[in-house]
Amino acid sequence: MVDVADKLAYFQAITGVEDPDLCREILSAHDWDLEQAISTFTTSTTTTTATSTSTATPAPNDVVGTSSQSDATESGLVVRGAAAPPGLAWKLITLPFSIISGSLGLISGAIGLGLWAAGGVLSYSLGVIGLSSNRNGAAAPLVPLSGAAAEAADFVAEFERLYGAVARPNFVAEGFMDALQRSRHEFKMLFVYLHSPDHPDTPSFCEGTLCSEVLAAFVNENFVAWGGSIRASEGFKMSNSLNASKFPFCAVVMAATNQRIALLQQVEGPRSPEEMLTMLQRVLEESAPVLVAARLDAEERRTNIRLREEQDAAYRAALEADQARERQRKEEQERLAREAAEAERKRKEEEEAREREAREAAEKEAELARIRQEKALSLGAEPEKGPDVTQVLVRFPTGERKGRRFHSTATIQSLYDYVDSLGCLEVESYSLVSNFPRIVYGPEKLSMSLKEAGLHPQASLFVELSS
Repeated sequence: MVDVADKLAYFQAITGVEDPDLCREILSAHDWDLEQAISTFTTSTTTTTATSTSTATPAPNDVVGTSSQSDATESGLVVRGAAAPPGLAWKLITLPFSIISGSLGLISGAIGLGLWAAGGVLSYSLGVIGLSSNRNGAAAPLVPLSGAAAEAADFVAEFERLYGAVARPNFVAEGFMDALQRSRHEFKMLFVYLHSPDHPDTPSFCEGTLCSEVLAAFVNENFVAWGGSIRASEGFKMSNSLNASKFPFCAVVMAATNQRIALLQQVEGPRSPEEMLTMLQRVLEESAPVLVAARLDAEERRTNIRLREEQDAAYRAALEADQARERQRKEEQERLAREAAEAERKRKEEEEAREREAREAAEKEAELARIRQEKALSLGAEPEKGPDVTQVLVRFPTGERKGRRFHSTATIQSLYDYVDSLGCLEVESYSLVSNFPRIVYGPEKLSMSLKEAGLHPQASLFVELSS
């Protein structure tokens, strides 16, 4: 919900009444109904102005910056040293909703108030649940970002389509309020161009002046550029707020306080690139001290904040130093105790592992010895030489040779049992192979007799280890 301070500030911005007590009394008299208070104040002001105008001579234009007043230093929103205060519609441009004079002003003010209040409620609600679209944490603009940004993007696209994208001001594709905030953060002024598509001077001004390489480069380097078509909602509002009476229309503005902007220069009607460049250079020179002061002030604030943060950090570090040392001492003691316990545990585990390995090795060796003995017994006694006896020579990978006689009816399995009984191999997977011809006597031939396998009456085999 819009709070009292926001209502008071918005009422001051729209009506131009600077006395906060008076504004508070007016709002209080209307039960803080902002729309009703503005409507009543605007109606009474319009009636008084109309009566005065019928009997008095109109005052000259207070907004400085047209071709006839290019040497003046005051602007429509921030007037310095004026003899008399300017009119209400010429004095204030309240952002992000502009005040449209006459009957349009009353209607727009009522509609804008409703949108502003609804936008404030929506922005607050989204901020509470963490869904605010503004990533920088700043207050959301009163003009809906999606609509204003869409209009700006459409203008930029149409401008590029008509006049090219090589040499032109780099118009930002965002709403006027966001563009103004960007210029403020970059310590630059905002160059505003209001585009009237139907004006006969618009094409020549855009092609010959705005798209001039020298002028475009100067604007892009020293200003933030924003453009809007008067056919679009925001462009139309700005044309009324700036009292654009002649096109092409350009202006240079700067962010001021209390949601106001300072109009530093406005240019109405066609101008050459040289004329535009001269006016912009003059405005830049006149406003340079303000921008420099703002930049220095911001840097000073950042420096002070950084110094405070460094001092706070140093204080916290000193405060925590003793606690950290005490924690380190305790942690060191605990670490040493843990390491001692871990070392003792590892020593016991290693000792148990060695004992287990020795026991398993002994058991394995005993098992292998038993198997070798059983296989040796299964071979029986070595037969004497005879016609039914086969002489077998086995060569091991180490070069060692072993020979034995077998009955020709003995199986290939008997040869494997013989090799296993010798205990010359440390592996269990191997094959017996003959050289010429090369024949592998694998598992499928274990049941064949030596004679059936062609190894009778004598054979020479070698042991081939499996990979």
